[in-house]
Amino acid sequence: MTNATAGSAATALDTEFTRGLGLYDSTMVVVGSMIGSGIFIVSADMSRSVGSAGWLLVAWLVTGALTLMGALSYGELAAMMPRAGGQYVYLREAFSPLWGFLYGWTLFLVIQTGTIAAVSVGFARYLGVLVRGIAEDRYLVAPIHLSTGYALSLSTTQLVAILLIVLLTWTNTRGLEYGRIIQNVFTTAKTGALAGLILVGVLLGWNQTAVADNFGNLWNPRDVVEIVPGLSAMSAFGLFVALCVSQTGSLFSADAWNNITFTAGEVKDPRRHIPLSLALGTFVVIGLYLLANVAYLTTLPFDQVQHAPADRVATATLDAIFPGAGATIMAIAIVISTFGCNNGLILAGARAYYAMARDSLFFRSVGRLNEAKVPAWGLVWQGVWAAFLVLPRTYNTGSGTYGNLYSNLLDYVISAALIFYILTIAGVFRLRRTRPNVERPYRAFGYPLVPALYIAGASVILLVLFVYRTATTWPGLIIVLLGVPVYLAWKPR
Repeated sequence: MTNATAGSAATALDTEFTRGLGLYDSTMVVVGSMIGSGIFIVSADMSRSVGSAGWLLVAWLVTGALTLMGALSYGELAAMMPRAGGQYVYLREAFSPLWGFLYGWTLFLVIQTGTIAAVSVGFARYLGVLVRGIAEDRYLVAPIHLSTGYALSLSTTQLVAILLIVLLTWTNTRGLEYGRIIQNVFTTAKTGALAGLILVGVLLGWNQTAVADNFGNLWNPRDVVEIVPGLSAMSAFGLFVALCVSQTGSLFSADAWNNITFTAGEVKDPRRHIPLSLALGTFVVIGLYLLANVAYLTTLPFDQVQHAPADRVATATLDAIFPGAGATIMAIAIVISTFGCNNGLILAGARAYYAMARDSLFFRSVGRLNEAKVPAWGLVWQGVWAAFLVLPRTYNTGSGTYGNLYSNLLDYVISAALIFYILTIAGVFRLRRTRPNVERPYRAFGYPLVPALYIAGASVILLVLFVYRTATTWPGLIIVLLGVPVYLAWKPR
């Protein structure tokens, strides 16, 4: 196949899928995949790093700016190449099949499946607040230690998480309509719940002491944690590093906005609706996230934000307004939120593996659609691996406590995901040069400044993470690079 023929195929429309996602549906995929449980938790850790209410809001503004710039830049690629697989296709066409495969490899191995596992366990944990018997220390299979720091177990929490993955995988194999309805219902509900939290926090939770403490001392650092020994937000350089490091929490909470690009084969009028849904969805979510943090700060003094029990800032906010009932209200909201989030992740991810299989870079069966016109085997493989990731545990020999292996894996790939975002947006520049005559129904907003600002900002954060968070960044790079020999073994001869 010549370069011209390959380019033409990449910009053509898919014909094998059912186009059932309109603009509202597509926007709900963006919003639903982004809002999980992170926004209700990560502000506590971020506030300990940056040390003040003002810099906490700045950290979220940085996340918002990067996310919006990324989404607006992706819109050009999505309109230009509206094919199932989205970001995998963009990297393949802009650079080479190897870069597309490395993204798809990391997506399947950790990014998508690890997030599905994490969100499922989050669903189960909060369901345990409402249903007795669901607990992480209530074992059906007690931990079986595989080595000093690792074990396998099956608790009732893990079982519920696996059952959620099985349920949503099955409903999505039944056809796009099932996934679409679930996504719309639960995303609408959880968006309303987050908006409700904001309104309740600002209107009913208004605490004059907290407002005076947080906004009267907007930039004054207090009770900061050291990033590395001897470096904290108390110095100007330390504050810069703290802002970059804090992005691991907020960027993860705002991630998965690109999932709609995976489903391009099923979007009506994809050249128009995908760029629009990216812009609308990310704008809505980032706006809600910023307002949620304002609600926390108008209700809780800053030290209570920093030291919320188990980092559950939203629960502490509601408990301050409705004493004794906050945990239950928040549990209901997060159960709804995580259910909808996982449906979007499961629905979208399988389309990327489908595109890889069509290029003979994944299991052949994944490249076929079932009678319902969905990549059922892609959904099954994704579900099996995500369910498996729920089972391994990490073990701290000092404290005798258990963690979850997927949490470590997700820490590792935050940096890897940033690498792929940077590369993809660099693809906008490369394709403008190598394929200047290809139709571009939408051109990146603010080109070349906005895409360049994203690349510069994300690159700075990435560099800081590689220097100051070596334990969680270099392993992520290794996971990506392990895909190179796999690609060489798998690629068509």
